[in-house]
Amino acid sequence: MHAAGKRTYLRQWPMRELKLFAAQLRKEDELAVEATGNTRLFHDAVVKHVARVAVVNPSQFKVISQSVKKTDKNDAELLALYLAKDLLPEVRMKEPNQRNMTHLAQTRDLLVKQRSALKAKINNLLSAEGTNLKKEALSSNKALDRVLALPLSPIVAAEARVLVGQIRSLTGSIAELEELIEEEGPRLAGHENLMSIKGIGPVSAAVLLSAIGRIEDFDDPGKLAAYFGLVPRVQNSNETEHSGRITKQGNKLARTALVQCALIAKRYSPFLQQFYLRIQRRRGGGKANIALARKFLGVIYHTLKNNWVFEDFPNFVLAS
Repeated sequence: MHAAGKRTYLRQWPMRELKLFAAQLRKEDELAVEATGNTRLFHDAVVKHVARVAVVNPSQFKVISQSVKKTDKNDAELLALYLAKDLLPEVRMKEPNQRNMTHLAQTRDLLVKQRSALKAKINNLLSAEGTNLKKEALSSNKALDRVLALPLSPIVAAEARVLVGQIRSLTGSIAELEELIEEEGPRLAGHENLMSIKGIGPVSAAVLLSAIGRIEDFDDPGKLAAYFGLVPRVQNSNETEHSGRITKQGNKLARTALVQCALIAKRYSPFLQQFYLRIQRRRGGGKANIALARKFLGVIYHTLKNNWVFEDFPNFVLAS
Protein backbone atom coordinates (compact mmCIF):
# COMPACT_ATOMS: atom_id res chain seq x y z
CA MET A 1 0.00 0.00 0.00
CA HIS A 2 1.23 3.56 -0.69
CA ALA A 3 -0.15 7.08 -0.55
CA ALA A 4 -0.02 9.92 -3.06
CA GLY A 5 -1.29 13.27 -1.88
CA LYS A 6 -4.49 12.51 0.02
CA ARG A 7 -5.29 9.31 -1.87
CA THR A 8 -4.29 5.87 -0.65
CA TYR A 9 -3.68 3.03 -3.08
CA LEU A 10 -4.01 -0.58 -2.05
CA ARG A 11 -2.83 -3.53 -4.11
CA GLN A 12 -2.77 -7.18 -3.14
CA TRP A 13 0.19 -9.39 -4.07
CA PRO A 14 -0.07 -13.19 -3.89
CA MET A 15 2.91 -14.93 -2.26
CA ARG A 16 3.75 -16.64 -5.56
CA GLU A 17 4.62 -13.16 -6.91
CA LEU A 18 6.88 -12.30 -3.99
CA LYS A 19 9.95 -11.89 -6.21
CA LEU A 20 8.06 -9.49 -8.49
CA PHE A 21 6.90 -7.51 -5.47
CA ALA A 22 10.45 -7.27 -4.11
CA ALA A 23 11.82 -6.17 -7.50
CA GLN A 24 9.57 -3.09 -7.65
CA LEU A 25 10.55 -1.85 -4.18
CA ARG A 26 12.80 1.16 -3.68
CA LYS A 27 15.71 1.66 -1.28
CA GLU A 28 13.87 4.42 0.59
CA ASP A 29 10.74 2.31 1.14
CA GLU A 30 9.67 1.15 4.60
CA LEU A 31 7.48 -1.92 5.06
CA ALA A 32 5.37 -3.27 7.91
CA VAL A 33 4.09 -6.84 8.08
CA GLU A 34 2.21 -8.87 10.67
CA ALA A 35 4.08 -11.81 12.19
CA THR A 36 2.68 -15.03 10.70
CA GLY A 37 3.97 -18.44 9.69
CA ASN A 38 5.53 -17.20 6.43
CA THR A 39 6.83 -13.85 7.72
CA ARG A 40 10.44 -15.01 7.60
CA LEU A 41 10.05 -15.91 3.91
CA PHE A 42 8.63 -12.45 3.18
CA HIS A 43 11.20 -10.64 5.34
CA ASP A 44 14.20 -12.35 3.75
CA ALA A 45 12.88 -11.66 0.24
CA VAL A 46 12.43 -7.90 0.72
CA VAL A 47 14.85 -6.77 3.46
CA LYS A 48 17.75 -6.10 1.06
CA HIS A 49 15.58 -3.96 -1.20
CA VAL A 50 14.24 -1.42 1.32
CA ALA A 51 15.31 0.91 4.12
CA ARG A 52 13.35 -0.91 6.83
CA VAL A 53 11.06 -3.88 7.47
CA ALA A 54 8.98 -3.72 10.65
CA VAL A 55 7.63 -7.10 11.73
CA VAL A 56 4.67 -6.58 14.06
CA ASN A 57 3.19 -8.91 16.67
CA PRO A 58 -0.60 -8.52 16.21
CA SER A 59 -1.33 -9.56 19.80
CA GLN A 60 0.77 -6.63 21.04
CA PHE A 61 -0.64 -4.22 18.45
CA LYS A 62 -4.13 -3.87 19.86
CA VAL A 63 -5.23 -1.44 17.17
CA ILE A 64 -5.33 -4.49 14.90
CA SER A 65 -5.97 -7.37 17.31
CA GLN A 66 -9.00 -5.64 18.85
CA SER A 67 -10.26 -3.97 15.71
CA VAL A 68 -14.00 -4.27 15.00
CA LYS A 69 -13.22 -3.84 11.32
CA LYS A 70 -10.81 -6.74 10.77
CA THR A 71 -10.10 -6.78 7.04
CA ASP A 72 -6.86 -6.97 5.07
CA LYS A 73 -7.45 -3.46 3.71
CA ASN A 74 -8.10 -1.96 7.13
CA ASP A 75 -5.12 -3.78 8.67
CA ALA A 76 -2.85 -2.56 5.88
CA GLU A 77 -3.99 1.03 6.37
CA LEU A 78 -3.41 0.84 10.13
CA LEU A 79 0.04 -0.69 9.72
CA ALA A 80 1.01 2.02 7.21
CA LEU A 81 -0.30 4.77 9.49
CA TYR A 82 1.52 3.59 12.60
CA LEU A 83 4.67 2.76 10.64
CA ALA A 84 4.82 6.37 9.47
CA LYS A 85 4.52 7.49 13.11
CA ASP A 86 7.12 4.91 14.25
CA LEU A 87 4.67 3.49 16.81
CA LEU A 88 4.64 -0.19 15.87
CA PRO A 89 5.60 -2.88 18.46
CA GLU A 90 8.22 -4.73 16.46
CA VAL A 91 9.26 -8.38 16.68
CA ARG A 92 13.00 -9.08 16.58
CA MET A 93 13.99 -11.19 13.58
CA LYS A 94 16.60 -13.75 14.59
CA GLU A 95 19.48 -15.20 12.58
CA PRO A 96 18.63 -18.50 10.81
CA ASN A 97 20.71 -20.63 13.22
CA GLN A 98 19.04 -18.98 16.23
CA ARG A 99 15.60 -19.51 14.71
CA ASN A 100 16.34 -23.16 13.93
CA MET A 101 17.57 -23.74 17.47
CA THR A 102 14.39 -22.17 18.84
CA HIS A 103 12.31 -24.60 16.77
CA LEU A 104 14.39 -27.58 17.94
CA ALA A 105 14.04 -26.57 21.58
CA GLN A 106 10.30 -26.01 21.23
CA THR A 107 9.82 -29.43 19.62
CA ARG A 108 11.86 -31.09 22.37
CA ASP A 109 9.78 -29.32 25.02
CA LEU A 110 6.57 -30.46 23.34
CA LEU A 111 7.73 -34.09 23.36
CA VAL A 112 8.87 -33.88 26.99
CA LYS A 113 5.43 -32.62 28.00
CA GLN A 114 3.74 -35.40 26.03
CA ARG A 115 5.94 -37.98 27.76
CA SER A 116 5.11 -36.52 31.17
CA ALA A 117 1.39 -36.72 30.36
CA LEU A 118 1.75 -40.40 29.40
CA LYS A 119 3.64 -41.16 32.60
CA ALA A 120 0.87 -39.50 34.59
CA LYS A 121 -1.65 -41.62 32.71
CA ILE A 122 0.22 -44.81 33.70
CA ASN A 123 0.32 -43.67 37.32
CA ASN A 124 -3.43 -43.07 37.30
CA LEU A 125 -4.05 -46.41 35.59
CA LEU A 126 -2.04 -48.35 38.14
CA SER A 127 -3.42 -46.37 41.07
CA ALA A 128 -6.91 -47.52 40.07
CA GLU A 129 -5.54 -51.09 40.28
CA GLY A 130 -4.20 -50.48 43.77
CA THR A 131 -0.55 -49.93 42.77
CA ASN A 132 0.98 -46.58 43.68
CA LEU A 133 4.30 -45.73 42.04
CA LYS A 134 6.87 -43.19 43.16
CA LYS A 135 7.43 -40.16 40.95
CA GLU A 136 10.74 -41.49 39.61
CA ALA A 137 9.39 -45.02 39.02
CA LEU A 138 8.99 -44.44 35.26
CA SER A 139 12.32 -42.75 34.62
CA SER A 140 14.20 -45.67 33.05
CA ASN A 141 13.70 -48.64 30.74
CA LYS A 142 14.12 -51.04 33.66
CA ALA A 143 11.39 -49.20 35.55
CA LEU A 144 9.09 -49.46 32.54
CA ASP A 145 9.86 -53.18 32.30
CA ARG A 146 8.80 -53.58 35.94
CA VAL A 147 5.49 -51.89 35.12
CA LEU A 148 4.86 -54.37 32.32
CA ALA A 149 5.69 -57.26 34.67
CA LEU A 150 2.98 -56.27 37.17
CA PRO A 151 0.02 -58.66 37.55
CA LEU A 152 -2.60 -56.60 35.71
CA SER A 153 -5.91 -57.50 34.11
CA PRO A 154 -5.68 -58.15 30.35
CA ILE A 155 -7.28 -54.83 29.37
CA VAL A 156 -5.16 -52.77 31.75
CA ALA A 157 -2.03 -54.68 30.73
CA ALA A 158 -2.73 -53.92 27.04
CA GLU A 159 -3.21 -50.22 27.78
CA ALA A 160 -0.03 -50.16 29.84
CA ARG A 161 1.92 -51.76 26.96
CA VAL A 162 0.71 -49.10 24.54
CA LEU A 163 1.57 -46.28 26.96
CA VAL A 164 5.01 -47.70 27.71
CA GLY A 165 5.69 -48.09 23.98
CA GLN A 166 4.78 -44.46 23.36
CA ILE A 167 6.96 -43.30 26.27
CA ARG A 168 9.94 -45.24 24.92
CA SER A 169 9.39 -43.82 21.43
CA LEU A 170 9.22 -40.27 22.80
CA THR A 171 12.34 -40.85 24.89
CA GLY A 172 14.22 -41.90 21.76
CA SER A 173 13.00 -38.84 19.84
CA ILE A 174 13.89 -36.51 22.72
CA ALA A 175 17.39 -37.98 22.88
CA GLU A 176 17.79 -37.47 19.12
CA LEU A 177 16.77 -33.82 19.40
CA GLU A 178 19.05 -33.24 22.39
CA GLU A 179 21.97 -34.73 20.47
CA LEU A 180 21.24 -32.37 17.57
CA ILE A 181 20.93 -29.38 19.92
CA GLU A 182 24.26 -30.24 21.57
CA GLU A 183 25.86 -30.64 18.14
CA GLU A 184 24.51 -27.36 16.71
CA GLY A 185 24.67 -25.30 19.92
CA PRO A 186 28.37 -24.38 19.65
CA ARG A 187 27.58 -22.61 16.37
CA LEU A 188 25.62 -19.98 18.31
CA ALA A 189 27.52 -16.84 19.27
CA GLY A 190 28.14 -16.82 23.02
CA HIS A 191 27.89 -20.61 23.48
CA GLU A 192 31.41 -20.96 24.94
CA ASN A 193 30.69 -18.04 27.29
CA LEU A 194 27.50 -19.53 28.72
CA MET A 195 28.94 -23.02 28.96
CA SER A 196 31.64 -21.62 31.25
CA ILE A 197 28.91 -20.69 33.77
CA LYS A 198 28.45 -23.60 36.17
CA GLY A 199 24.76 -24.43 36.14
CA ILE A 200 24.16 -24.01 32.40
CA GLY A 201 24.27 -27.19 30.29
CA PRO A 202 24.40 -27.63 26.50
CA VAL A 203 20.62 -27.73 25.96
CA SER A 204 19.94 -24.81 28.31
CA ALA A 205 22.72 -22.75 26.70
CA ALA A 206 21.18 -23.30 23.27
CA VAL A 207 17.68 -22.42 24.53
CA LEU A 208 18.87 -19.22 26.21
CA LEU A 209 21.03 -18.06 23.30
CA SER A 210 18.32 -18.72 20.72
CA ALA A 211 15.93 -16.62 22.83
CA ILE A 212 18.38 -13.78 23.47
CA GLY A 213 19.65 -13.45 19.91
CA ARG A 214 21.95 -10.44 19.57
CA ILE A 215 22.92 -9.22 23.04
CA GLU A 216 23.62 -5.83 21.42
CA ASP A 217 19.85 -5.41 21.02
CA PHE A 218 19.59 -4.83 24.78
CA ASP A 219 21.01 -1.63 26.28
CA ASP A 220 21.16 -2.96 29.83
CA PRO A 221 20.24 -6.03 31.95
CA GLY A 222 16.85 -4.51 32.77
CA LYS A 223 15.87 -4.50 29.08
CA LEU A 224 16.82 -8.17 28.81
CA ALA A 225 14.85 -8.97 31.98
CA ALA A 226 11.80 -7.24 30.49
CA TYR A 227 12.23 -9.27 27.30
CA PHE A 228 12.20 -12.45 29.41
CA GLY A 229 9.08 -11.29 31.26
CA LEU A 230 10.89 -11.01 34.60
CA VAL A 231 9.87 -7.47 35.49
CA PRO A 232 6.75 -6.61 37.53
CA ARG A 233 3.62 -5.20 35.97
CA VAL A 234 3.29 -1.52 36.89
CA GLN A 235 -0.07 0.25 37.14
CA ASN A 236 -0.22 4.01 37.48
CA SER A 237 -3.28 5.88 38.68
CA ASN A 238 -2.98 9.60 39.33
CA GLU A 239 -0.31 9.83 42.04
CA THR A 240 -0.16 6.15 42.97
CA GLU A 241 1.95 3.44 41.43
CA HIS A 242 1.47 -0.28 42.04
CA SER A 243 3.86 -3.05 41.05
CA GLY A 244 2.34 -6.49 40.66
CA ARG A 245 3.49 -9.89 39.52
CA ILE A 246 6.00 -10.35 36.72
CA THR A 247 4.69 -9.85 33.20
CA LYS A 248 5.65 -13.36 31.98
CA GLN A 249 5.96 -11.96 28.47
CA GLY A 250 8.44 -13.37 26.00
CA ASN A 251 9.72 -16.91 25.59
CA LYS A 252 8.23 -19.16 28.31
CA LEU A 253 10.59 -22.01 27.50
CA ALA A 254 13.66 -19.77 27.87
CA ARG A 255 12.29 -18.30 31.11
CA THR A 256 11.78 -21.78 32.55
CA ALA A 257 15.29 -22.83 31.50
CA LEU A 258 16.69 -19.68 33.10
CA VAL A 259 15.01 -20.37 36.45
CA GLN A 260 16.20 -23.99 36.43
CA CYS A 261 19.78 -22.97 35.60
CA ALA A 262 19.77 -20.28 38.28
CA LEU A 263 18.66 -22.77 40.94
CA ILE A 264 21.49 -25.12 39.93
CA ALA A 265 24.06 -22.30 39.77
CA LYS A 266 23.30 -21.18 43.32
CA ARG A 267 24.47 -24.56 44.60
CA TYR A 268 27.97 -23.67 43.44
CA SER A 269 28.08 -19.88 43.75
CA PRO A 270 28.25 -18.45 47.31
CA PHE A 271 27.21 -15.05 45.90
CA LEU A 272 24.02 -16.42 44.32
CA GLN A 273 23.30 -18.64 47.33
CA GLN A 274 23.50 -15.71 49.76
CA PHE A 275 21.37 -13.55 47.50
CA TYR A 276 18.71 -16.26 47.25
CA LEU A 277 18.59 -16.89 51.02
CA ARG A 278 18.28 -13.17 51.75
CA ILE A 279 15.24 -12.85 49.48
CA GLN A 280 13.77 -16.15 50.65
CA ARG A 281 13.79 -15.07 54.31
CA ARG A 282 11.96 -11.85 53.51
CA ARG A 283 9.60 -12.82 50.67
CA GLY A 284 9.38 -16.61 50.42
CA GLY A 285 10.70 -19.23 48.03
CA GLY A 286 8.59 -18.36 44.99
CA LYS A 287 9.66 -14.72 44.86
CA ALA A 288 13.23 -15.75 45.70
CA ASN A 289 13.29 -18.02 42.63
CA ILE A 290 12.24 -15.17 40.36
CA ALA A 291 14.65 -12.70 41.96
CA LEU A 292 17.46 -15.24 41.61
CA ALA A 293 16.58 -15.82 37.93
CA ARG A 294 16.74 -12.09 37.25
CA LYS A 295 20.06 -11.76 39.09
CA PHE A 296 21.40 -14.73 37.12
CA LEU A 297 20.16 -13.20 33.88
CA GLY A 298 22.22 -10.13 34.77
CA VAL A 299 25.28 -12.36 35.02
CA ILE A 300 24.44 -13.85 31.62
CA TYR A 301 23.98 -10.37 30.14
CA HIS A 302 27.39 -9.12 31.29
CA THR A 303 29.04 -12.41 30.31
CA LEU A 304 27.80 -12.09 26.73
CA LYS A 305 28.23 -8.32 26.52
CA ASN A 306 31.84 -8.46 27.70
CA ASN A 307 32.70 -11.78 26.03
CA TRP A 308 33.64 -13.32 29.37
CA VAL A 309 34.69 -16.95 29.66
CA PHE A 310 34.96 -18.22 33.23
CA GLU A 311 37.76 -20.45 34.45
CA ASP A 312 36.16 -20.64 37.91
CA PHE A 313 32.58 -19.37 37.86
CA PRO A 314 31.75 -19.85 41.57
CA ASN A 315 34.55 -17.40 42.41
CA PHE A 316 34.02 -15.25 39.28
CA VAL A 317 37.51 -15.94 37.98
CA LEU A 318 37.87 -15.36 34.23
CA ALA A 319 39.98 -17.50 31.94
CA SER A 320 43.23 -15.79 31.00
